[in-house]
Amino acid sequence: MILNHRDDAAPRFAHGRRKTGAFVTASPDPIRILSVDDHPLLRAGIASLVSSQADMLVVAECSNGRDAIQQFRKHRPDVTLMDLQMPVMTGTDATIAIRAEFPDARIIVLSTSAGDVQALRALQAGARGYLLKDAVPEELLDTIRAVRAGKRTLAASVSRGIAEHATDDVLTNGEIDVLRLIAEGKANKQIADRLSISVETVKSRVKNILSKLGADDRTQAAVIGLKRGIIEL
Repeated sequence: MILNHRDDAAPRFAHGRRKTGAFVTASPDPIRILSVDDHPLLRAGIASLVSSQADMLVVAECSNGRDAIQQFRKHRPDVTLMDLQMPVMTGTDATIAIRAEFPDARIIVLSTSAGDVQALRALQAGARGYLLKDAVPEELLDTIRAVRAGKRTLAASVSRGIAEHATDDVLTNGEIDVLRLIAEGKANKQIADRLSISVETVKSRVKNILSKLGADDRTQAAVIGLKRGIIEL
């Protein structure tokens, strides 16, 4: 199931209620949701959106990956909404830990990045869905229902990016280390000192990075690396 991605503006949480007469009709067995994000406003928006649905219920919220593991153990939610960039423990590490303990856990990553490498890492960690945050108001509810039903979902723009780079040469861990320091503005000598390698090795890795990413220079390589989620700052 491929979900389309909106390119405009930030999330707008607008919703209506399912009612019988003047009352919300409650589902006898609602989808129990754990919401994990370090931005309180996003969690509040998700809670508001979910509260309008008769078949869904937010059972817990938290702001980092470590607490997400604890809350998952406590509540055993049907679906977990997981941010990636959080303090204490990242969403990717939390996903790996939760899935190791609970292999059937259904986790949907919510991210601001459509980077193909970042998305692949999340999916390899065990996420069953990847949704961009600016598409949350329009697509979150259907995504939750689909993942709860056992389907996998992926934002359309992310799917295109993965397909586009499927045959690309992958950067080695050493090349990623160099690229990360390039993005921090470090010169070759500084990179060599930081990584305890020779300047010639740095130059060789830079050459490989430019070739693999199709970049004309170091600055463009850093931009591509950040956009695709190869590196983070």
